[in-house]
Amino acid sequence: MNKQAAVLFDLDGTLLDTAPDLGAAANYVLAQYQRAPLSLAQARELSSHGAIGLLKAGFGDDWASQAQTELRQQLLDYYQQHICEGTDFFPGIKEALQLLNQRAIPWGVVTNKPEGLSKQLLAYFPEFAQCGVLVGGDTIAQRKPDPEPMLLACKNIAVEPNNCLYVGDAERDIAAGNNTNMTTLLALWGYISAHDKTDDWAADLHCQKSEQLEQTISDWLNDL
Repeated sequence: MNKQAAVLFDLDGTLLDTAPDLGAAANYVLAQYQRAPLSLAQARELSSHGAIGLLKAGFGDDWASQAQTELRQQLLDYYQQHICEGTDFFPGIKEALQLLNQRAIPWGVVTNKPEGLSKQLLAYFPEFAQCGVLVGGDTIAQRKPDPEPMLLACKNIAVEPNNCLYVGDAERDIAAGNNTNMTTLLALWGYISAHDKTDDWAADLHCQKSEQLEQTISDWLNDL
């Protein structure tokens, strides 16, 4: 490797398994309206679609007639109060971050999760002390798949996008990375449903298990 490289990550479903707490927040709201709870498996499929995706599934055909903004805020308020009760790293993620730290490779997070909630969550995990940049869903006006959050992250850590690897588990993640000429890595362990056509997302690299991420990143760095 003879270039200044960097690695950027999505957050929910890529680094952290946040579905237990997001699902619990959705179920709290659903219970207030006598709706059936979502299973953890459903929460894992839907969490990439945020609060609206979870609530839309819970309310089903009645969703269009609901006060959607109010319900979303109820979910976010509950989530903020219980943000890290069931959330943890996916297996192997700590090791991947340690590799980057050991090799002095800058890394950071670009997520559509609101910046305030992201900062609150990351504070629970000492591994994020060396996170070089955090761009949230409301840090600027644009969100993934728009390229602007990705470009901002690269600017903040002084790395060219074409020397950057972006790791994410959603179609918008891969599109955002491709839109900025980054190398994209699809985290297949993440919040992907059986209906997602991941082969159509045009990711440069695929990683089936989170335990394989350290080696995959190492190989990419060595090939750069």
